[in-house]
Amino acid sequence: MGTQILVTGAAGYTGAILCEQLLDAGYDVIGLDNLMYGQSSLFHLCANPRFQFEYGDARDERVMKRLVPSADVIFPLAAIVGAPACERDPELARTTNLEGVRLVNRLRSPGQLVIYPNTNSGYGVGQGGVVCTEDTPLLPISVYGTTKCQAETELLQTPNVITLRLATVFGVSPRMRIDLLVNSFTYEAVTRGYIVIYEKDFKRNYIHIRDVADCYLHCIANADNMVGRPYNAGLDAANLSKEELAYAIKKYVPRFYLHFAEVGEDPDKRNYIVSNERLRQAGFEAKRSLDEGIQELIKGYRMMGRAQFSNV
Repeated sequence: MGTQILVTGAAGYTGAILCEQLLDAGYDVIGLDNLMYGQSSLFHLCANPRFQFEYGDARDERVMKRLVPSADVIFPLAAIVGAPACERDPELARTTNLEGVRLVNRLRSPGQLVIYPNTNSGYGVGQGGVVCTEDTPLLPISVYGTTKCQAETELLQTPNVITLRLATVFGVSPRMRIDLLVNSFTYEAVTRGYIVIYEKDFKRNYIHIRDVADCYLHCIANADNMVGRPYNAGLDAANLSKEELAYAIKKYVPRFYLHFAEVGEDPDKRNYIVSNERLRQAGFEAKRSLDEGIQELIKGYRMMGRAQFSNV
């Protein structure tokens, strides 16, 4: 048996891609998920003898006691992701995003590597033009950001941990999400053909979902030099305002009508530029461009056909 990887939240947006790339790299993978969205995003991996699937909840100590000891590397991806989802059920968010990670950390040995995905929304509101590094204070303003940052803080107080503060992820996955900003704007372009954008000058950073998975693999291979620190993970060329993002999509969907509203506000107040220099010094740099991701998303959305309650 080779290196064994445990991925919680394996059937999620990132997990489905990560499991695929781990298997391609020759690792043995155990994927755990409670399939709360009814997804079938791991079907394409079932024929691989190095893939095992466990149906269960990452908060269930009986399940985790059985799975954690067998893993060399643990990716605690199971989470309620995004500010709106967490605000809808704060207790579910707290028990999954924080207590579930604490459980993994309590059950593992110091020799087991944990690679944990935080969010760079932990930098809070930010200030336009201010570059956020890993030394910038974490000031989350949502249940999502608070639970993720608290989990990161506690993990980094223990041995053999790497954390990635992920930029807003984009790209197609077997467990698709259209609530992420690039994915959402592109979906509106392809399906409705128009969008209303508040606070058009607010900036944030982006990264392709397969670059995220590649970065995870880089962390495994270079763990000795990376443990004990957080790393911003994003695409340097994609520190973009919402207006710049919308026009980047319009290049590929010319009929996309953009309305920049002067009245109203976006509940997501993020407005900052992120430096990914520490990760680059550790030997990894995201390479998939925003333009490649937009074209990929357009293809994916055209495969979706009519919406469930639409005749269009």
